[in-house]
Amino acid sequence: MNAALVKQASELIPNPHVLINLVSRRVRQLTSGGGGVSRPLVAEHGNLSAADIALTELIEGRMGYELPDAIPVTRQSGKGRNRPKNWASISPPTRNGH
Repeated sequence: MNAALVKQASELIPNPHVLINLVSRRVRQLTSGGGGVSRPLVAEHGNLSAADIALTELIEGRMGYELPDAIPVTRQSGKGRNRPKNWASISPPTRNGH
């Protein structure tokens, strides 16, 4: 993988996890050999590896991505929540262990 291409692509996509996932998915498409999806979207790809082709496609804007909207995760409090029936009969342990 060409370090200069990685640096250019990381300026466009600052999150390394997203960049890795995009490149690896495109590499799998390029190496699968199945139809139009596996053809490179760049004109000159002579000595480039599949990863370099994927990075070049990202840099040239021939491949895009969408991130889903972030949904805040909230945790319910225990207030007002029904406990399972068998919990009512179990007494909490005391400090002595009895």
